[in-house]
Amino acid sequence: MSDRDGSTNSSLGDSSDVIDRRTVLASGAALGGIALAGCTGSIGGSGSGQETTNVAIVSSPAGFDDSAFNDLALEGLQTAAEEYDIEINEVEETEQAQYQSTQAELAQSGDYDLIVLVSYNHTEALTQNAVDYPDQNWMLINDHVDEPNVAGYTWANHEMSYLAGVLGGTMTTEELSHEGSETDPEGTQIGFVGGVDESLINAFEQSYVAGAEWVNEDVEVDVGYIGDYTDTDTAADIASSQYDAGADIVYHAAAAAGRGVFEAAQDNGRFAIGVDADQSQTLPDFQDVILGSAVKYINEGTREVAVAVAEGNFDSVTGANTLGLEEEAVDCVIGQAFEGELPDAVGENLDEAKQGIADGDIEVPCTASGCD
Repeated sequence: MSDRDGSTNSSLGDSSDVIDRRTVLASGAALGGIALAGCTGSIGGSGSGQETTNVAIVSSPAGFDDSAFNDLALEGLQTAAEEYDIEINEVEETEQAQYQSTQAELAQSGDYDLIVLVSYNHTEALTQNAVDYPDQNWMLINDHVDEPNVAGYTWANHEMSYLAGVLGGTMTTEELSHEGSETDPEGTQIGFVGGVDESLINAFEQSYVAGAEWVNEDVEVDVGYIGDYTDTDTAADIASSQYDAGADIVYHAAAAAGRGVFEAAQDNGRFAIGVDADQSQTLPDFQDVILGSAVKYINEGTREVAVAVAEGNFDSVTGANTLGLEEEAVDCVIGQAFEGELPDAVGENLDEAKQGIADGDIEVPCTASGCD
């Protein structure tokens, strides 16, 4: 476990920024260029004069600086700190075996009004700690523990991954050439690289496959798992083998390890689809191969909970909260290098799929929390 000391302030403006969700999500200052620190606080804002709200955030096994999941969660807290007197302590812990003691140590200190736990990896430990520390407010991302002091926030990973499949399934039969990379419009083969082969990531995989098959029932999807969320070399090896086998587009659900997929796309002259954040923005060195990203607005969720705590209204966010297309909390956005450059069929298919999901005409596999 490491506490990261220092201070910084988010560059995103006030709460009105959430109106432009893509801009908020993709802000290079918010994710790609952020200087992660141990204590992040407000320098004023509408909450000035109120008692300081202390928040701790504990990373997932991928750690901070992942340009995706962890950094989005942190960015939401930093945005809240622009409006309220909030101090943030970042605790990077990449060993799941340490989560029980890490959570307990933070709760025992009595220093924190809110402890944010990034990822379902914290669930087992929190099941006990939420009971042991009933006066501690907790936020758990991508799962829920049924205790009155827990705000569980799960984003519809399956819905956004379905849209990623629609993007991949559409583009694999379309002709595209860009800065040395190209599709093979004669083939119908794409790929998926996951982090750990378990229920939550299986939902990304199965929904991606379903979305691609909704576009083209003949599509073939190669699937591979890394075994963790940090090994970029293995991610690159798996993606390269998929490209060699004929895939022209690979979607990853592998957190920080996903960088290896983008490296493989560049090396093989093919394309990829990012996850969580608009990775064409957060990892601009790979924007030439990132056709789009399946995104979830984790930053708005962590901001919402931090604000509720600062306003003394934590009860308003407790319980199991699931956020999807209906709440405009997930999406599939086109990469910045390809805006206005992809065939009309992409936008048409994405819009039709979103409407079909909203109307109940399309049944997306699994759930927001995983596959049974």
